[in-house]
Amino acid sequence: MTGSPDPRALRVAAVIPCFNEALSIAQVVDEFRAALPEAEIHVFDNNSTDGTAEVARATGATVTHVALRGKGNVARRMFADVEADVYVMVDGDATYDVRDIRQHIDLLVRDNLDMIVGSRIDDGADAQTYRRGHRFGNRLLTGAVASLFGGRLTDMLSGYRVFSRRYAKSFPAVSEGFEIETELTVHALELRMPFAEVPVLYRSRPEGSESKLSTYRDGWRILKTICKLFVSERPLLFFSSVAGVLALLSVILAEPLLTTYLRTGLVPRLPTAVFVTGTMLVAMLAFVCGVVLHTVTIGRQEAKRLRYLAIPGVRHRGSP
Repeated sequence: MTGSPDPRALRVAAVIPCFNEALSIAQVVDEFRAALPEAEIHVFDNNSTDGTAEVARATGATVTHVALRGKGNVARRMFADVEADVYVMVDGDATYDVRDIRQHIDLLVRDNLDMIVGSRIDDGADAQTYRRGHRFGNRLLTGAVASLFGGRLTDMLSGYRVFSRRYAKSFPAVSEGFEIETELTVHALELRMPFAEVPVLYRSRPEGSESKLSTYRDGWRILKTICKLFVSERPLLFFSSVAGVLALLSVILAEPLLTTYLRTGLVPRLPTAVFVTGTMLVAMLAFVCGVVLHTVTIGRQEAKRLRYLAIPGVRHRGSP
């Protein structure tokens, strides 16, 4: 058989990260069972104190306790513990409409993709569902990642994603908290994985349920993650930029000194001359560091790529 496998024959796992979502987790599980009855449903409870795990077990979902707090730690356990051909990750707050999930899996298989991201469309029922500050921050951070790593995404921070097995098993999760979405996106862009973005209805939370997000705190953490990934994955560009700024500063400070020296043969401001010399040396050192780290980064990317290529694409999973 050389064609695509039937998506219904693939082993699909719904992986749901939860922290204090007792009011919504049953709804999420029920909606998954209605839209994707053949899927294995795994709820990963991140030290909830409101009985989320008990509610999830009552629905028949497989519940895994994750002691380390943070969505990044939960994602690490998800991909490590669950064996499947397709992974569907959706937050446990019942804000994402999963009725079209089968079509999204079909798209993943048909186009042999590795990731599908759900771009949120506000249902308009509540102005607080997708607040203006969150929208602005999302656009800003998504634009920053697109500029640094390429790719065309409009909602990098979406919690609705579909992954192939080769994505899940090649993803070296490092982040601890909500910045995991940034790392998920950059991993796909770094390895130039095929991915797509689809519209997904974003709904209001169930009454009494509260968001765990903080616009400024989580935005700052995500921005720091982007900076860290920029340094680690684009070291030549980063250190070349630092070297360029330092070299330009040296030239600006050195120009009057050089002019005076050529005219009189004297160096009038010795401390400034020493500072200029030191700055130029630091600029050269920064450039050399960038070249060396660029070579190291290429080696790491090659190792990730080889791991990724060692796993069959979703189109070939289940094919004889």
